[in-house]
Amino acid sequence: MVSNPAPTAPASDDRRAKRNVVILVIAQAFLGAQMPMIFTAGGLAGQSLASNPCLATLPISLIVLGSMLTATPLSAAMQRFGRRAGFFIGATGGILGGVLGAVGLYLGSFPVFLLGSLFTGVYMSAHGFYRFAATDTASDAYRPKAISYVMAGGLLSAMIGPQIFKFTADAYVIPFLGTYLAVIAVNVLGFLLFPLLDIPRPAPEAEDAPKGRSRWELLKTPRIAVAVIVGTVSYALMNLVMTSTPLAVVGCGFEKGDAADVVTGHVLAMYAPSFFTGHLITRFGVERIMGLGLLILTGAGVVALQGVELENFFVALVLLGIGWNFGFIGATSMLAGSHAPSERGRMQGLNDLIVFGGVTVASLSSGGLMNCSGGSAVQGWTAVNLAMAPALVLAGGALIWLVLQSRGVARQR
Repeated sequence: MVSNPAPTAPASDDRRAKRNVVILVIAQAFLGAQMPMIFTAGGLAGQSLASNPCLATLPISLIVLGSMLTATPLSAAMQRFGRRAGFFIGATGGILGGVLGAVGLYLGSFPVFLLGSLFTGVYMSAHGFYRFAATDTASDAYRPKAISYVMAGGLLSAMIGPQIFKFTADAYVIPFLGTYLAVIAVNVLGFLLFPLLDIPRPAPEAEDAPKGRSRWELLKTPRIAVAVIVGTVSYALMNLVMTSTPLAVVGCGFEKGDAADVVTGHVLAMYAPSFFTGHLITRFGVERIMGLGLLILTGAGVVALQGVELENFFVALVLLGIGWNFGFIGATSMLAGSHAPSERGRMQGLNDLIVFGGVTVASLSSGGLMNCSGGSAVQGWTAVNLAMAPALVLAGGALIWLVLQSRGVARQR
């Protein structure tokens, strides 16, 4: 049973929510394009800059680490100063990340390149709050759809980002320098978009206002705990496999362009289902959609283990994207309906701290598994996909426990 559900705007206010969703979709599409660009370039550039091949994916790991470290303070800043302020901070971090990444490539300096990755994590953290911002002015009925539509903006980023990467990767003598210059330009767009958002700044709490539950009390709430677990596992496994994919594709004898195409297919699959995920949640229930997401993630690992032909990479990464979409959007929807407005900054920051903590571990593990788990790319790719199993068992078990507990409570009424 949900305690302290979040009051939301009545349906009559959804016109404002829909306007905000349009702006957030555009931000997701264009600013979000930098993520597939950097996730494709980061590992390949890291492989050329790092002295140890086991550190090739460290740039990706530091992006996620930067996101994890800034999630809580960024959420607190949004609670105090509003969403726009937080999104401006994110775009500024993205610009600094692009500048330092370009400088690191120009100087051939791995430490400078890694510092740029850390700043890019500030953008990634802000990017993660787009989905929560979509719910701020939405009614109960519109909330899952608002989250889905904003996530669907990633469909455009899936097409824009890899194409920019292809155009810029070898535009200069120094590989990928043009990609990081393009990242700077993409983030500048945010300073034109975010002033258009119409999300009220949270009102300061009165001295006698309810303070809400503590972080520990929130995490002990069954629906919140399961939402955090499934969200973390969905995102972490997606990152674990995606981070290694460009290295695996190139390591198995294919071209950089093939790696970009596989990433394009993956990111398209991440966001295309968002057009109907919210409707599926409304019709079938959030627990079923989260469970389906975990099953599809399992299928991705099974397909990847069947071989290293290009079609195996494509099918596995498409399934990985769809599974992430159902698991992560479902978890976000469950979480958004399980806390009060006074708990929003505390809970959303805590959630993203845990989620990106898990993603950081997955990203760090990805490079080690891929490059240091045998003598070939095939063996490394096998190790990456086998590593999915324990996390899937954890998330599936937690979801089954929640469903059984809810049925038990319903029978007692």
